[in-house]
Amino acid sequence: MNIGRAYRDVVTLLSMKMIHLMPFDIDLLCGNRARRRCVLGAIGAITLMYTREDSMYLVWRAMTSNLQTFPVVLENLTKWYGKTLGIKNVSFEVREGEVFGFLGPNGAGKTTTLRTLLGLIKPTSGRATILGQNALAGYSQLRKEIGYLPGISATYDRYRADKYLMFMAQMRRKNLSREIAELAERLKLDLTKHIHDQSKGNRQKVAVIQAFMHSPRVLFLDEPTSGLDPLIQREFEKLLNEVKARGACVILSSHVLSEVEHLADRVAVIDQGEILLVEEVQSLKSKARRRIELIFPRNVTASEFSNIQSLSEIEISREVLRCVVVGSEHELLQRAVNLGVIEIRTQEASLEEIFIDLVGAR
Repeated sequence: MNIGRAYRDVVTLLSMKMIHLMPFDIDLLCGNRARRRCVLGAIGAITLMYTREDSMYLVWRAMTSNLQTFPVVLENLTKWYGKTLGIKNVSFEVREGEVFGFLGPNGAGKTTTLRTLLGLIKPTSGRATILGQNALAGYSQLRKEIGYLPGISATYDRYRADKYLMFMAQMRRKNLSREIAELAERLKLDLTKHIHDQSKGNRQKVAVIQAFMHSPRVLFLDEPTSGLDPLIQREFEKLLNEVKARGACVILSSHVLSEVEHLADRVAVIDQGEILLVEEVQSLKSKARRRIELIFPRNVTASEFSNIQSLSEIEISREVLRCVVVGSEHELLQRAVNLGVIEIRTQEASLEEIFIDLVGAR
């Protein structure tokens, strides 16, 4: 690698006010990973001449600490429609082989985020990368690696299903006849019917096939199971698991919170255009309110449980204790065992309850 060229690249970066650049800008300038490492090394060498408080040093530290790449990254994505806020400072990343649930009430900013990320809407500010490339630049090569199922599918209704799907395959310059036939068989779709003669559920199957048929590395699914019957939903889940197994990532937006709870590894909750949290589903549920009922062989009193910090809403009816637990149940269960508890019933908080608590508190 030409070290002199790397140093010239550093000068280029400095002249472009590098303090405002993100790692994917370096990718675009450097062209490949080896040259990128050389440029970052040159930046590091130069910044040794500066004090630790110098902004150049801090920029280099920020860049080199973010060498792990994610298939999808959003950085402070913001969109204003005149004086109306669409989304504000939306930031998260999606990992390889992950289903990422994206939740929010109607008008919260879910579709705006997805359409901005896909380059269909120009953001007011912020950055986004898909597979290491600037997602906002609208590269045609990048779109070949993406599958998108919009919440409201717009298909060519006068086409037969097979003709429409072949047309979409040709747009990607791929021969996908075999893949289309296999997916149609799995989803029980008659490809010979015109789309305008299909039921709502079958139209949704057409949309699912066009999103999955080219084995994309990144999938954006907006209400993907809308209109699908339970058996086909089960087959859709199998498709999603296969996508995860081959390392693709999925952003799944749905109003069916039980579905997201079942399918997603992590979730982001957005409301009024802002991200409220990004967290693993199981971790989120472990911190949520859980209702517990304990039955003892004798009458119990509230004073026997009053000093347990994780408890609230304690109700006692003779030998039965009902309460809400937030956090660890260890102290409660230890106390219950000491009192000879004979039965424990728990009611896990659903993702829907957590979602309502989060959004309702705003």
